[in-house]
Amino acid sequence: MVISSLADGLVRGVESIGDTVSETFFEPVIRLGVTGLARSGKTVFITSLVANLLDRGRMTALAAQQEGRITASYLQPQPDDTVPRFDYESHLSALTGAKPYWPESTRSVSELRLSLKVRPAGLLSGLQGPRKIHLDIVDYPGEWLLDLALLEKSYADWSNETWLRIERRPEASEYVAAARASDSAAVHDEPTALNLARSFTDYLNAARDLGFYDCTPGRFLLPGDLAGSPVLTFAPLPISGVLRRGSLGREMERRYEAYKSQVVKPFFRDHFARIDRQVVLVDALGAIHKGPQAVEDMRRAMVDTLSAFRPGRNAWLSKLLLGKRVERILFAATKADHLHHLQHPRLTAIIEALTRDARDKANFAGAETAALSLAALRATTEEMRSHDGVELPCIRGTLLDSGKQAAFYPGELPQDPSHLLGPARDGAENWLGAEYEFMNFAPSCLSLRPGDGPPHIRLDRAMQFLIGDRL
Repeated sequence: MVISSLADGLVRGVESIGDTVSETFFEPVIRLGVTGLARSGKTVFITSLVANLLDRGRMTALAAQQEGRITASYLQPQPDDTVPRFDYESHLSALTGAKPYWPESTRSVSELRLSLKVRPAGLLSGLQGPRKIHLDIVDYPGEWLLDLALLEKSYADWSNETWLRIERRPEASEYVAAARASDSAAVHDEPTALNLARSFTDYLNAARDLGFYDCTPGRFLLPGDLAGSPVLTFAPLPISGVLRRGSLGREMERRYEAYKSQVVKPFFRDHFARIDRQVVLVDALGAIHKGPQAVEDMRRAMVDTLSAFRPGRNAWLSKLLLGKRVERILFAATKADHLHHLQHPRLTAIIEALTRDARDKANFAGAETAALSLAALRATTEEMRSHDGVELPCIRGTLLDSGKQAAFYPGELPQDPSHLLGPARDGAENWLGAEYEFMNFAPSCLSLRPGDGPPHIRLDRAMQFLIGDRL
């Protein structure tokens, strides 16, 4: 077992060195990871990004485009033959058709390669022709990213931490009752294990719908072809003392360890460890709408998310010897089009405050981080409306539920983010003296000019931070 693991690691290391040499001296490859927690807009982000890199009329903040150095861009077959291709064409059709609709959310890993021909800048611009740069976009569910934190936790640690969080949550009451009725020291019984796993999965789905982000293991929410397998048939139980062989608790522990070794580690090894630029999408407005507890839960999730990265600088020699590190990480608050642009600076300040702890850790490790607010696909327009003699900054769009056009004032975000983060950290159940309501809008019908991608807000600034230095 040890020898086979070492051999597998050596082979992968040799492959990685070969890839790195090729990238360094011939055609550079930028592997951009795109993730985010539930309903943060990963699929829309990637679709709009690719469309706007193919037709770059709206990418004015991307320096290489503004300087006219990007001469061509095109999609190529992805390099990883065993990874599903991101279905860009179907998603773009959904967003730009006669009756546009939001495409289905991310449920597994997928990938897409976009190649750019870029003329060099500076003194070499007149001596060299355009060079080819590959952008490999890797899409993966944020729920799987949070699982990486499990690698450093034993079953007892994870169980006790989870139990302390959920035993007072109403949505977990059914599972808590079932777990209390079970004895971890009793002889393992498969029907009992199945019932506990199903009840815990029901809780995780309910918690995610309510805006909680501490929903691990992530594959319980997105099982794919693992549904019903023993590796997904465990649940947290209050653990004290040593678990004896053959007991329910011992079997739960064995399956938890199998989940880490057979599900989490292969994901890290095959996909995540090869990423060198990362964007983490955050539905901050959705969390604010759901209340202080959802905001605090999101803040903790951002810290846990960063613990999965290997931040640092990627000098070419260190890549050869040590493997890739994530050089740049962008935390982006999505759905900025749900607010009038006058409130965008406040949304940016909130996402900066929410991710402060996570960004400080990454900066200390040598990575560059940034936070901003954006909308990958703009679904609304802005207008001012008078109400009781006061001009209110409103947004107008098509409501997702009814299909009707509506103008909407979502409320005013606080200028000081601590007015949100303070009550969240203190465990408040609701916002004192303030209400925040955000509607769900359908994508609007588009009429694009030749050379223009879909309308967006600050998508070009996001890409300038993430890949501008490599262009």
